[in-house]
Order: sequence, then structure tokens, then C-alpha cells
Amino acid sequence: MKFFDLGHPFFKPLFVRVSVTLVAFCWGVFEIMTGEPFWAILFLAVAVWCAYSFFLSPTGDDPER
Repeated sequence: MKFFDLGHPFFKPLFVRVSVTLVAFCWGVFEIMTGEPFWAILFLAVAVWCAYSFFLSPTGDDPER
């Protein structure tokens, strides 16, 4: 069992994967605007990780592959 399992069936619908990625990205931008670099880097890294795993990785955790 993984701690963060992006291959979980919860992430199968496209709108869920897009929503999770977009929320993490927007929250990272919000943290940049409020002057919190640690949280901004953390949330932007999560957004990049989700985007790569969900949409770009040929053998990643994408549940539809």
C-alpha cells in the first residue's frame, strides 16, 4: 500500500484528475501571492507531480492505462 496512491480508482474519472491538479496549482499560486514560499513550492511540486503522473507518464499511476 502506497502512502499517496495516484492509481487508486478514485482518480479514474478525468474531471477528478484535472480538479486535483488544478486545485494544487491554484493553491500554490495563492501561496506565492501571499508571500509564503515554502507552501508555494510544496503545492506547486504536488501539482507538477500530479500532472506528470496523470497526464504525461506513459507507465505512471494513470488508472486508465
